[in-house]
Amino acid sequence: MAENVQTGLAGLLQAEHVAREAALRRAPNSISYAIFGDTGVEDTDLDRMVQAVPAAVAAALFGKSYYFVPLALSEGHGGESTLVAPASTPDLADQAICHRNVALGTSDGVFISTRLLGDRFALAFEFFINVGHAFVDAAGVPEDFNTAVWNQVLSDVRGETSVDAWEARGQAISRNSAGKTTIDEKAKSSYLEAAFSDAIAIYLLSLALDFDYSELREREYPLLAPQPLAERLRLIAQLFPPNAGYEFAIRYRRR
Repeated sequence: MAENVQTGLAGLLQAEHVAREAALRRAPNSISYAIFGDTGVEDTDLDRMVQAVPAAVAAALFGKSYYFVPLALSEGHGGESTLVAPASTPDLADQAICHRNVALGTSDGVFISTRLLGDRFALAFEFFINVGHAFVDAAGVPEDFNTAVWNQVLSDVRGETSVDAWEARGQAISRNSAGKTTIDEKAKSSYLEAAFSDAIAIYLLSLALDFDYSELREREYPLLAPQPLAERLRLIAQLFPPNAGYEFAIRYRRR
């Protein structure tokens, strides 16, 4: 880590200081969040993004606060302390990471680097992925989702929704040359948690933005086919209906 980060120069602030100084807001869905520094994002856009989280999901996030800051960095090589840059510079951006989790007394703070993520799509997905993982940690995975998704796996549906889900799925199920199936229950549990977190994030992204599913494509694994994804998202929408002012819709484009 560069000298200026290690010594706290260049106007960098401890995350705990930012948490004390930044005014926490509470969205109508009950999520606590704050906006600090030159984020490069309109406050109204952040407000709408946070409120996209259905109340039933937000209720499980009690004790978490989200801080939208220009850049979040670790203090020193592998340091546990988190520093916040009130504005972005090229040097600091090279050292920042997408988010940092910080223990704040009796609550947990998630510091999200708005300037590092580049656009509304990337920023929203980073926030919603954090929400999805936090929900799973607090509430687990609904049995209806487990059953539906595992039936997809047994049917050999193509692709997955993240590299974590893809790798865990490969570890969870295997078939020998005679066609016998072996299930690793620990890997299966990890897979279903990853798939559920992904599904929540993609569902929330669809509420907040009009986006093309292909934008989620990565090189490391094949993306889940549209029809199985739609099945997962419809189930999520039944479990967690959108808040007022938001709409869930799946639209297929035919070439």
